[in-house]
Amino acid sequence: MATEVISRPEVRQTQCFIGGQWVPAQSGKTFDTLHPATEEVICQIAEGDAADVDLAVKAARDAFDNGPWRTMDARERGALMMKLADLIEEEIDELAALETLDNGKPINDSRNVDLPLTIDCLRYYAGYADKIHGQTIPVRGNFFTYTKKEPVGVVGQIIPWNFPMLMVAWKWGPALAAGCTIVMKPAEQTPLTCLRMARLAQKAGIPDGVINVVPGFGPTAGAAVVQHPGIDKVAFTGEYKTAQTIMADASQTLKRLTFELGGKSPNVVFADADLDAAAAGSHFGLYFN
Repeated sequence: MATEVISRPEVRQTQCFIGGQWVPAQSGKTFDTLHPATEEVICQIAEGDAADVDLAVKAARDAFDNGPWRTMDARERGALMMKLADLIEEEIDELAALETLDNGKPINDSRNVDLPLTIDCLRYYAGYADKIHGQTIPVRGNFFTYTKKEPVGVVGQIIPWNFPMLMVAWKWGPALAAGCTIVMKPAEQTPLTCLRMARLAQKAGIPDGVINVVPGFGPTAGAAVVQHPGIDKVAFTGEYKTAQTIMADASQTLKRLTFELGGKSPNVVFADADLDAAAAGSHFGLYFN
């Protein structure tokens, strides 16, 4: 098998992205992000905590309550999301190299799996933006009954390290299409492509404050996202015990929750199944990054 040699991509974004501005952590702290293959330090990243999350939530809340995002024509929201997908496609080789640098996965996977799926996901939700409809309901008497779907508000999002860019697309896509604003905490192991995507979102024309990114650690930045009273919903991908803690903390402010948990859960294989196919599928599901 031929070995593909890639040049090291430039790391351009290392700070928190809050209200359209690149800012250091309020504490001044940073942490190292490492090359998984060599354990060399790639760069220092701003270490956000509760103070930075609070600023990000205020920016997201202001963008939701007072900015154009929630009330603009849904087709325009979709067009801006399409532009973001186009910009990612224009930089696909550099973004794939950055993903491999920070995550450690083979460049072939980053370039030919993760990035195309990221682009496709954003385009899918961009197309959905103007198709979020309510219903009219026939009832007895001279009444008009209808449902109307509205954005939930500020969404806190916490993602893992295994598919960094694709996780961003899975979380941003539906929230943006619905007209929500976002405070995201990427995995501390893999913050680089999330920060780059925030820059591309700004370049695409998505208004400042709609997307905010606070790098940091779970017990500080992540916990602050979950506990902040200004966040209306939390979307989390990770493991079961962390989700239990999130559920308990979020109950104090009655947040809505979406979880994706247990990627290494047991498989149930029945006696009449194709055992070779089941074993191969289990192996793929467990070890494909």
